[in-house]
Amino acid sequence: MATGHGWVPSPRRRGLLSRGALRPPLGGAGVAAGIAVEAAGRAGAALFRKGPDSLKQYVRHQKHCQKSSSICFASLDRMPSEILLKIFSYLDAVTLLCIGCVNKRLYHLANDNLIWIRIYSTAFSPKRSNWRVNSVEKTAVSLSLLSVEDKQAGYWKKEYIAKQIASVKATLTQILKPVNPYTGLPVKIKEALRVSGLGWAIILKDRSEKEYIMEHVDLSINDASVTVVWYSKNWPHLATLSTIDLCGVTPVFMDHHKVPTKNGPRWHSLIAQYSLSSLTESTLIGFDGLIRIFCLNPGLLVGLWKREEELAFVMANLHFHQLMERSTLGSATIPYELPPHCPFVDDDWESGLHGYQLHVDMHSGGISYLCGYIENGYMKLIVISSKNNTQHLPLIGKIGLSWRTDIFEGCIKSCYVMDLTLLDESRKPFWCFSSPVCMHSSPRPSEGPNFLGQEYYVDYLDSVGKVHMELVWIEETEEYFIIDLVLYLSVTKVNHWFGTNY
Repeated sequence: MATGHGWVPSPRRRGLLSRGALRPPLGGAGVAAGIAVEAAGRAGAALFRKGPDSLKQYVRHQKHCQKSSSICFASLDRMPSEILLKIFSYLDAVTLLCIGCVNKRLYHLANDNLIWIRIYSTAFSPKRSNWRVNSVEKTAVSLSLLSVEDKQAGYWKKEYIAKQIASVKATLTQILKPVNPYTGLPVKIKEALRVSGLGWAIILKDRSEKEYIMEHVDLSINDASVTVVWYSKNWPHLATLSTIDLCGVTPVFMDHHKVPTKNGPRWHSLIAQYSLSSLTESTLIGFDGLIRIFCLNPGLLVGLWKREEELAFVMANLHFHQLMERSTLGSATIPYELPPHCPFVDDDWESGLHGYQLHVDMHSGGISYLCGYIENGYMKLIVISSKNNTQHLPLIGKIGLSWRTDIFEGCIKSCYVMDLTLLDESRKPFWCFSSPVCMHSSPRPSEGPNFLGQEYYVDYLDSVGKVHMELVWIEETEEYFIIDLVLYLSVTKVNHWFGTNY
């Protein structure tokens, strides 16, 4: 049963289901019970006036009546299977999956093929036509109905779930087809998120394998990435935690006309797993008066309160490239694996050394066409040169990483999130990331141009390449200028992508 990772219906929902099944109908048994209680009360008062012996007899009589009435109000577990199956036949798919999580008996009953084939046939019946119904489709449906009992229990439930998921995937494929020519990324990400009902959750695991699941509190959509935030007043103690799993969360059944229910069955797709033992000085990228922030690759920011050394917030930065696939197509324990890349065949002997297009977003962006050369195992792409004043770019707006919790909020001025998208000459994403970075003060160079202002540098490194950026702060205009930006691409990655042998 594809109900997602660790999903359990809430006690409130189960309570409503149980009470709804046992509640007497209005105007029927409920009214009769009320009259009986009122009559019993009057009889008790009359016996009390007669004396203590009569009162004792009345108490024994009442206990017997209560015992008898409790037998009448049977629980779901005591109901015959035939009656439960009849009740279940009136329920929708989401409610059936919820009931199947109560106990083993209800799980097997809620897997009944007769119930699920009716749901399947209603949802995916052949479209009506003004002409005649396709005889092949009609025969297939009738044969399926005849062979229900030949199938293993739960077969039609699995078929229904698989077809629902395939339907949503087909819709998303169409939505994600249009691509921005400058960034090479899907244009309709917002619509795809709405149609899929996609959200994100973090799963905090302690050393005894106990899990704490938190749905995202806030998210913002940028030009090339999504920033997702979690904060709470009731975090588990950091000392007891070992890992954080970042997962995409989608409803198993998505109705485009309804908002997905919070307690419905959901599918978890693992995106990345992070070890909290990595929260060391080497991963510290900034701090202010209240918190310290740590960066865990890829793209996770963890904020700790300075005084208590406990969790304040968690922030994930997710690049648009393959975002829907990574967030929906993995399982609860295994991330989505990208399909194998087929090298682009080109007769150009310098294939992979030119024609790149770069989009960098730091709440402002620039686009450049790049050529590079091999240096120390990396291909060097000079985007902005410190020696060429015409290439220097100002950063619009104030630099800083804003954070917030239930009570406090702030901004760490030395940090920000960098979104980088590098396209190859065929305009396909070659290297993409979204990650927090930190500016460090740099000493004045002994050689090269000197600038009238404090200079800073930013470095980023992963398995594909490195980014080195230099900035200068101009006090008079109160703004940063990018005076140097260089990308270093791993030759191994270039050879794998283009089928070359540099």
